[in-house]
Amino acid sequence: MRLDIGPYAYRMLVTILFAGFSLFLLRIVDVLLLAFAAVLLAVLLRGLADWIGQRLHLSSGWALALAILILVVAIGGSVWLFGREVSAQVDQLTGILPEAWDKVRKRLQDHAWGRGLLRQIQDLDVRTLSEGVVSNVTSVVMTTLGALGNFLLVVAGSVYLAVQPGLYRDGVVALVPRDAELRTREALDGAGYALGQWLKGQVIAMATIGILTTFGLWLLGVPSALAFGLLAGLAEFVPLVGPIASAIPALLVASSSGLGTTLYVLGLYVLVQQIESNVVTPLVARKLISIPPALTLFAIVAMGLAFGALGLLLASPLTVVLFVLVRKLYVQAALGKGEHAGAVDDRAR
Repeated sequence: MRLDIGPYAYRMLVTILFAGFSLFLLRIVDVLLLAFAAVLLAVLLRGLADWIGQRLHLSSGWALALAILILVVAIGGSVWLFGREVSAQVDQLTGILPEAWDKVRKRLQDHAWGRGLLRQIQDLDVRTLSEGVVSNVTSVVMTTLGALGNFLLVVAGSVYLAVQPGLYRDGVVALVPRDAELRTREALDGAGYALGQWLKGQVIAMATIGILTTFGLWLLGVPSALAFGLLAGLAEFVPLVGPIASAIPALLVASSSGLGTTLYVLGLYVLVQQIESNVVTPLVARKLISIPPALTLFAIVAMGLAFGALGLLLASPLTVVLFVLVRKLYVQAALGKGEHAGAVDDRAR
């Protein structure tokens, strides 16, 4: 009797190919995250270009070129106006932080619970960590060069994506069965729109946090207020986790001036976050995008544990995209739920 092993061999081949492709994706996960960062920047460029094109009646290419020029000029102008001041304050901060830590440590040593706490965090000695990092010059140089290379890769990729976004979207659509092409195209368009809306809200929140923090710390007389404000604004890109991390250096510096100043700074950071959460976010969320806070929190933790610093940085926009794709491709297409299933407004223009 002849044994037909065709279907079995085919299933084995498909399984092996799928396993190999999954392993390949795991090996290049950093590249995939950089590609997503390029998509994020491309969405920003494309949104700015569309806004310019509509108001100046320019073609897509000229509008994109003008958008890139505006961003370059804005970044360059900011560096020229504030770069020297921020650099001076950062240099001042590197000298203040170890001294502030020494003062805090001496105060903790006066109490039994403080001595126990110091034993638990002795590996976090700011001076020891700083000296260790500075002494390893080769590692610092290689890390800087690697970060610069990744940045240039993201910028170049974002420009290519922004020039012809439809080309890459259609390439993804071509990989799915014909009867799923329309749904996939709608899902990708919805994810792109949602990502653009999230970016708008994030820029507003970051600017608000940075300005309020800088002004508040300046009024309180805290050194390096501009540097702390810039740090707080940038840290807002990672919701929930970033604001807490950005407050620690300011509180450490404020503690060298006494308990009163420390409490005032803590109150300032809490107040700024309350303004952002209860005033700014509700105002912009009417037209922009928001996702459930609990989902954001667990996504940040999961991405950070799985993919490190880059995953932590991109956790929020990745969550937005995955939220919309799951809603479109699974909740609506596979389960047949209504168009309003979910909390994210992802209407494609």
